[in-house]
Amino acid sequence: MPAFTTRPEILGTFGVVASTHWIASAVGMSILEKGGNAFDAAVATAFVLQIVEPHLVGPGGDMPALVYSKKKDKVEVICAQGPAPAGATIEHYKAEGLSMIPGDGLLATVIPGSFDGWMLMLRDYGTMSVRDVLEPAIYYAEQGHPVLPRVAATIAGMAEFFQKEWPTSHATWLPGGSAPAPHSNVKNPVLAETWKRIVAEAEGKKGREAGINAARDAFYRGFVAEAIQTYLDKAEVMDASGSRHKGVLSAEDMAGWSATIEEPLTYDYHDWTVAKVGPWGQAPVLLQCLSLLKGFDIGAMDPAGADFVHTVTETMKLAFADRDVYYGDPNFCDVPISHLLSDAYADERRKLITGTASLDLRPGTVPGFEKQVALTMNLLNADSATGAVYEPTMAHLSEKRGDTVHIDVIDREGNMVSVTPSGGWLQSSPTIPGLGFCLNTRAQMFWLTPGLPTSLEPGKRPRTTLTPSLGLYQGRPTLAFGTPGGDQQEQWQLSFFLRHVHHGLNLQEAIDLPLFHTAHFPASFYPRTREPGSLIAEANFGEPVLDALKAKGHRLTVSDPWTIGRLTAARRDADGLLRAAATPRLMQAYAVGR
Repeated sequence: MPAFTTRPEILGTFGVVASTHWIASAVGMSILEKGGNAFDAAVATAFVLQIVEPHLVGPGGDMPALVYSKKKDKVEVICAQGPAPAGATIEHYKAEGLSMIPGDGLLATVIPGSFDGWMLMLRDYGTMSVRDVLEPAIYYAEQGHPVLPRVAATIAGMAEFFQKEWPTSHATWLPGGSAPAPHSNVKNPVLAETWKRIVAEAEGKKGREAGINAARDAFYRGFVAEAIQTYLDKAEVMDASGSRHKGVLSAEDMAGWSATIEEPLTYDYHDWTVAKVGPWGQAPVLLQCLSLLKGFDIGAMDPAGADFVHTVTETMKLAFADRDVYYGDPNFCDVPISHLLSDAYADERRKLITGTASLDLRPGTVPGFEKQVALTMNLLNADSATGAVYEPTMAHLSEKRGDTVHIDVIDREGNMVSVTPSGGWLQSSPTIPGLGFCLNTRAQMFWLTPGLPTSLEPGKRPRTTLTPSLGLYQGRPTLAFGTPGGDQQEQWQLSFFLRHVHHGLNLQEAIDLPLFHTAHFPASFYPRTREPGSLIAEANFGEPVLDALKAKGHRLTVSDPWTIGRLTAARRDADGLLRAAATPRLMQAYAVGR
């Protein structure tokens, strides 16, 4: 008998779509059915996710994507992570009385990047028009969709705050003055009109490419940017600091920026090559973990056993410590990524992994970076409070925090997309009047201490947590995977990848196994707390495994079964067989295909 899985691994040859909401996955599949390719499907899926998971992603957010184009025959990164505005200086924020950038409000905003990224994907890789990919989102914004219980709870939890401090958000999410009931029909007619106007601007030009460029102009140099500027000129709103602040983003900032295409960072692991975004995100953490794990016989370990969980957790602690010391926008700082991924460095770091859980934050010291290590550690030891902070798809989160979504698509030609859009959560920032969406809060990942890779500077990209993955098997693009979850993204993806690669588990089997993560290192999100030695694991590991982990010194928190992680994945085998899977956790994500 094959192993029981919560859902079948989807198999087909025509196309597969996996995302964190069933409606969005169905929309992506409908685009493939209409003759669109994987890139068209990913764009349409993403805009629908902004409607059906507005507490996790919005139009004012950001987006990194890993794409494989069969036509180009190469893996590339689309960077739609907006940088800090011209007015976002350490001096300005300190003059506002801040020692840390708040996690919500207007000062936490960077240039909204996702829209330009989606239009770049559509123009340079897709085949469809702006209307084609926006029509499904317009439909759900205008006609309504069954609101998720978690969205309804988020809105209800914010109702009093919205009414008192962010009245534009109150008008958007509590029309008539009351929060929506779970599964009731929720609409966003103002956002529908915004997208209709974008479509009209696109159709005012002749030709597909000219229309897409017109849509980009409308957002960044037209009516959208103007509406944002008009609001920010007067708005001064309450944020997590306990005070009211004005934003620093301007229409001029938006007009001068556009998404870019970059080369991926890659690492070879056994027969696989894993492609990730660069060190302007946390993505190299997964690659560093693989370099360390090369020295262990992972395949000999029970993939749901204590040795596996312990070894992976201790590995992640080391890689994340390096993240906090070395990673940042390489346009602004020297990131010694070759050294961090070298065999010699991994050999030395691996010696720190023993049979006992570490309670210390232990970055490595790269020659020439000694002062940077000392400065960072002084900051982290002074400013990182204890007390775990997580992304709010888990039960113990503050409803005011946002999270993320994920999309994987592969079409019959072999085009592949792995993308993790986020930001612009309904609870993160006030709704912009006349647009129906809010801005992002990604600037909270900057520090207000000068001299660090992640120090706030105008034009610098925040060191994002968003980290899609694309795997090549024996050089052939094969696997797209990812998950929401902030600092947990690399952690959950690593377990999934190891279980798939070493233990022969299919995509759904690997996703269904119990999950775990640590909050040992400082969180990327305000208020940057940490929980030394922590390990959070699902109860379905079973008492013997959990007891063994406690015996190894892990400060264990046992979560309810099926409550950690939101993984999705898609795969294309050498013979053209397509596979897809999605987590049953939260009962939202879905994989479809044929």
